Amino acid sequence: MKSFKIEGGHPLKGSIQPQGAKNEALQILCAVLLTSEKVSIHNIPNIIDVNKLIHLLGKLNVKVEKHSDNSYTFKADAVDLDYLETPAFKVDGAGLRGSIMIVGPLLARFGKGYIPKPGGDKIGRRRLDTHFEGFIKLGAEFRYNKEDHFYGVEAKVLKGAYMLLDEASVTGTANIVMAAVLAKGTTTIYNAACEPYLQQLCKMLNRMGAKISGIGSNLLTIEGVDVLGGTSHTMLPDMIEIGSWIGLAAMTRSELTIKNVSWEDLGVIPNVFRKLGITIERKEDDIFIPAHTDGYQVQNYIDGSILTLSDAPWPGFTPDLLSIILVVATQARGSVLIHQKMFESRLFFVDKLIDMGAKVILCDPHRASVIGHDFKSQLKATTMTSPDIRAGVSLLIAALSANGTSTIHNIEQIDRGYQNIDTRLKAIGAKIERIEI
Repeated sequence: MKSFKIEGGHPLKGSIQPQGAKNEALQILCAVLLTSEKVSIHNIPNIIDVNKLIHLLGKLNVKVEKHSDNSYTFKADAVDLDYLETPAFKVDGAGLRGSIMIVGPLLARFGKGYIPKPGGDKIGRRRLDTHFEGFIKLGAEFRYNKEDHFYGVEAKVLKGAYMLLDEASVTGTANIVMAAVLAKGTTTIYNAACEPYLQQLCKMLNRMGAKISGIGSNLLTIEGVDVLGGTSHTMLPDMIEIGSWIGLAAMTRSELTIKNVSWEDLGVIPNVFRKLGITIERKEDDIFIPAHTDGYQVQNYIDGSILTLSDAPWPGFTPDLLSIILVVATQARGSVLIHQKMFESRLFFVDKLIDMGAKVILCDPHRASVIGHDFKSQLKATTMTSPDIRAGVSLLIAALSANGTSTIHNIEQIDRGYQNIDTRLKAIGAKIERIEI
C-alpha cells in the first residue's frame, strides 16, 4: 500500500501550473466514439481515472496514439461492440464512474450502449436516472439486470425530443447531448448543466459538425446531423485543482502563483475564497496569493450573521471544493457553516480534522460548523486514510499545515484526480514523500 509521509509546518513558495481538467477530460474522451475520424486531444491530465478511461477506449478497439503524457489522438473507426458483453467489460466499466458517458455516444452511433453500475468516490448516492430518462425520451428502450447491476439502452433510430431534466446533472447532460447530436430532428434540453466543461464539450461537438445552440445557458437546442467528423481539442485548466492550490497557500501561509488559470472560467470560486478573508490577486491570467502572515478574517453577512458556504449547480459553487473550503476555515478568524447539499457522505472525513485539533461540529451528514483557530493553535500531525479524491487532498493540505509528521494512506484516491502531486508540491518546497507500507 502506498502512502504519503508529510512533514508539516513549512511555508511554500513559487509557482504551480494546474493540470488539465479531470471532469472535462472524462466527457471529451467519450465523445471520440461519435466519429470514425481522428480526434486529437491536448492537456489531458495524466491521472488514474482518465488513464482508466483511455484504457477502456482501447479495449473497445479505438486506435489510441500517445504523443506525450498529456496529448493523444483517437480514431474510433472499428469499434468492437462485442466487448460490451464480455466479463472483462463488466470489470473495466465498473471501475470508473466516468464510464457512464460512453453510453450516449455508443447509442447514437451504433444503436446500443451498455454499462455496468459505475464506481467512483463513495460520497453518497449518485443516481443515473437523468441519463437514462433522457435516452428514453429520445426513443431508446431501457433494460436493467439487477443480478449483474448491468444497464443497457437500444434504439433503431433516435428521434429529437423536448425534455426537462429532473436535475442539472453534468454527466447526465453530457451523455444526453452526445446522444442527441446524431438523432433525427431537434432536441431541446431544459435545466441542462451549463458549467464550463460542458460548454467545452458542446463547442468541440460543433467543430465536429454538430448543431448545438444555447451553449452556456440551461436551455440547449440540438439539431441532429447524420455524421460527425474529426477535430482537435485542448482542455481547460482544472478549476478544482486551482481551488486546492488557493486553499494550500492560505493554510500554509505561503506566497504562491497559480499559472494560466483561465480566469473567465472560474466563476464564483475566487470570491468564495475571498469571503474567508483570503487575498487573491489577478495578474494577467495568473492568480497570485501573498503569504497570509497575519491570518485571514471571515466576512460575515451584512447583518452580522454567520457565513454559510454551500454548493449549487453552475454558476453556483462546485461541491468538489467544499472539502477544501472546510479545511481552510479551520484556521480562519471567525466561524463558518459548511452546507454540502449534493452528497450526504462527503463531510465524514472531518473526524480526522477533529483528531488534528480542528474545531468542527458535524451537525448532520450535510452540515458542519467550523470555528477557526486563527493560527493560534496549530493542527497536530496524525495518521489518516484518504476516503475520496477531494477529502484526500483536503487532508493533505491539513497535514502540510500541521505541526509534526503525518501519514496519509490509500493515496491512490488522491492520484485518481491529481497528477504527480507529490513531485509538484516538492517543487514549491513541500516536505512530502511517497512511501510503501
